[in-house]
Amino acid sequence: MLRDITLGQYYPGESLVHKLDARIKIIATVAFIAAVFIVDNFYGFVIIMAALAAVIGISKVPLKFILRGLKPVFVIILFTFVLNLFMIRGEVLWSLGFLHITKQGLHTAVFLAIRLIFLIIGSSMLTLTTRPISLTDGIEKLLNPLKRFKVPAHELAMMMTIALRFIPTLMEETDKIMKAQQARGADFESGNLMRRIKALIPILVPLFISAFRIASDLAMAMEARCYRGDHGRTRMNAMKIQKRDIAAVALTLFFLAATVAERIVF
Repeated sequence: MLRDITLGQYYPGESLVHKLDARIKIIATVAFIAAVFIVDNFYGFVIIMAALAAVIGISKVPLKFILRGLKPVFVIILFTFVLNLFMIRGEVLWSLGFLHITKQGLHTAVFLAIRLIFLIIGSSMLTLTTRPISLTDGIEKLLNPLKRFKVPAHELAMMMTIALRFIPTLMEETDKIMKAQQARGADFESGNLMRRIKALIPILVPLFISAFRIASDLAMAMEARCYRGDHGRTRMNAMKIQKRDIAAVALTLFFLAATVAERIVF
């Protein structure tokens, strides 16, 4: 399951979505997240699903690969669904002892589960179609206006990108440690939930050591390449807004306006 995490991974491709400016994709992702929270009914989700399906189709990233990223957070989605299903009062549809499923609870549980799924898939599309270095440059460019307020834009962008990039790396390291301990007789799958959680505790120490080792190797590699932050730094490829980026901004604004209009109308 750890290998199923897609957040932070880059899926190579030459699609139109891959070629878009990183700044435009970051802005579009923020607009998409805002639209997901703006929508308050299932009609709005139809608009969001249509837009997301169009982006996935144009990006040519396999749908199976994208949906695989939902497996690691399935427990969180299920917990949110069950919590809202039984905790919200209203018109009772089914009851068993102290457990009650209400019409309002069922509606809220399904609504929030769909919202979480859209948020995860939409956020994953940003990293799947954007190279880490382009993502860093895009975040830095968007944060540049804050430099006049002494905000270290380059350092913040670098930290955010490294954090995203090393999510799959740490997951792979965790998987290796678990397999190594299973080869020595460790059992992570049998027993109840508490026993499984306790079985994962011995993984934490080697995982922390591995994380510090990876961070040290990265720091040494950056030092060996004379990395000095933003001071005197040049770029091989300058970021330029093209016609396709302007068209993407227009479509994003249209999508955001459609979700707002849908909420007002319905």
